[in-house]
Amino acid sequence: MNGAPESTDTHRMQQILERVFGYPRFRPGQEAVVKAVLAGRSAAAIFPTGSGKSLCYQLPALLLPHLTLVVSPLLALMQDQLAYLARHGIAAASIDSAQSHEQTQAVMAQARAGQLKILMISVERLKNERFRNFIAQIPVSLLVVDEAHCISEWGHNFRPDYLKLPDYQRQFSIPQTLLLTATATPAVVADMQTKFAIAAADVVCTGFYRANLNLKVEPVSGQGKLRRLVQWLAVRADQPSIVYVTLQKTAEQVAQHLSQHGVAAHAYHAGMVHEQRESVQKQFMTGHINCIVATIAFGMGIDKSDIRNVVHFDLPKSIEGYSQEIGRAGRDGLPSDCLALANRDSLQVLENFVYGDTPELQGIRCVLDEIDAVAPGKNWELTLSALSVQSNIRLLPLKTLLVQLELRGILAARYAYFAEYRFKYLIAPEALLAHFSGERQQFVQAILNCAKQARTWCTLDFDALHQSYPAEHSRVITALDYLVTKGWIELEAKQMTEVYAVLMPGLDAPALSRELAAYFEARERSEIVRIHAMLAFFASERCLSQQLAAYFGDTEAPRHCGHCSVCDDQVAHLPQAEPLPALAGQNFRALCGELLARPQTPGARPISAETLTRFLCGVSAPLLTQLKARSLPGFAALEHYPYAEVRHWVAQQLAGLEPALPPTD
Repeated sequence: MNGAPESTDTHRMQQILERVFGYPRFRPGQEAVVKAVLAGRSAAAIFPTGSGKSLCYQLPALLLPHLTLVVSPLLALMQDQLAYLARHGIAAASIDSAQSHEQTQAVMAQARAGQLKILMISVERLKNERFRNFIAQIPVSLLVVDEAHCISEWGHNFRPDYLKLPDYQRQFSIPQTLLLTATATPAVVADMQTKFAIAAADVVCTGFYRANLNLKVEPVSGQGKLRRLVQWLAVRADQPSIVYVTLQKTAEQVAQHLSQHGVAAHAYHAGMVHEQRESVQKQFMTGHINCIVATIAFGMGIDKSDIRNVVHFDLPKSIEGYSQEIGRAGRDGLPSDCLALANRDSLQVLENFVYGDTPELQGIRCVLDEIDAVAPGKNWELTLSALSVQSNIRLLPLKTLLVQLELRGILAARYAYFAEYRFKYLIAPEALLAHFSGERQQFVQAILNCAKQARTWCTLDFDALHQSYPAEHSRVITALDYLVTKGWIELEAKQMTEVYAVLMPGLDAPALSRELAAYFEARERSEIVRIHAMLAFFASERCLSQQLAAYFGDTEAPRHCGHCSVCDDQVAHLPQAEPLPALAGQNFRALCGELLARPQTPGARPISAETLTRFLCGVSAPLLTQLKARSLPGFAALEHYPYAEVRHWVAQQLAGLEPALPPTD
């Protein structure tokens, strides 16, 4: 008797696997994950790239009673998954930034009517007040977190918003979670497991060794890389290939060089307009383009099984990044080549990305002073973009800082809302009001009365509304959304505002600033170590495939794979970077004078040595963006020098400046 339900579930699983997805059997690990989910337990699937993680939620979604909500980090990944689901007749949709208001409303209507099995969103969507009001009304069976390593500070791609996912799961009463990732080290797996209370038996890891990937590392000087790349790809011009680079401008330059030398290639990066990126991706997927030169913006979720070559023209950012990127090759199981043209030339560029994400002490203090200024009993309201400029902290580390303050019990995130709502009438106001009676009509009348009308749009004044007709903010938003669903108004929302409760007033701001600065400096050191671990991996004298598997905790890979450059007796001795002229010969005034002379807002702090270092090393910062520093000739003039050396040189130069120049910290 006890075995009957499981036997029935297994039969139904097998039926759907064959009938809907067209597979005669499960791949390794899939069946165990699907069974755990259908048994009502949370689970994690740690599978290599291209090993079928997505099926682990797609199949259960057809058997679970309610909606499966999928959090996915990239729009391209969502679109690719949705196209796959549509081909298999599975009712799925996304709510994303590329949609029109009407498209979003149509998806919401489908979800309310129970017509969707899968809804895909970005994690940022959960900060949207209107979306949270909507999803709270929809029964959800399963929360799926794709690229789940993003939740871990030990991971290579930590995203602070992912830390809120366990809270969202509780808030929306979602009974279980499925975590998916291809690049989780043992420490990251343990972190994921703890945060979502997943039993050890329901963490399914299938190993990371892939016998069909030939890992090749060639030591090539910076001057010789383009020539070697052309040689490599010329004999593979009819094979689908991806060339990975670090910078957007490099993608353009390399694609142009390849095309001029007989290898048709197209660039792909986040700086291109959406339509152009989408066109390049579609042509690559359909085989009209064979070679893409891309930043890591390309590839996540790309369901193309016959990619034969992945080339790292520049150093990847980490071993995890390298593993993820080569994992896009050979998903059909056929032999595929993964070539790294390795040297130390781009090392400084990679390190500069890391240094740019470390907030300055004075920036952290700026944020803490804002919190300390909040009146007792009041919430702290902020817009991230404005606070980023004010503190000169980039958005990602600023989000990390706020999460750290939450973890220390200083702040508690309450909600986020759009500070500005405006609407335009699609029917006459009188006709709209006629649809209501009694208290509801009075409430809607108050909303309309408190909306200041310009020529077409009416902007809602929440303060005036609260005084004339006190109501919960959420009730107002729900009412506006209802008017939209009925087709009576068109609605726009702007200025996302975060609201925090201050749990610990009267901060010791100097001490806490130093503590948080030390936390970010430790993260900085960790990331630099990660970069150098990758360099050591490329120059290793041990089997590359075995080392890569061991890094992710897989001890089952063969000790000698027989298909990497080390096993072929071609250990890579990486050439040292080209020697650079001594910094002592650089002209500080010529490089930084224009930036120091640019006018700033009244009361702004002087430009610090750290900001000047970032300017010279080509590292973006909110203040530099505000000052339009990228257009100045000194921007990135010293990007190939070690960051620490430039910082020391800048400090020396500032110490010797005449008082006529603006003072700095």
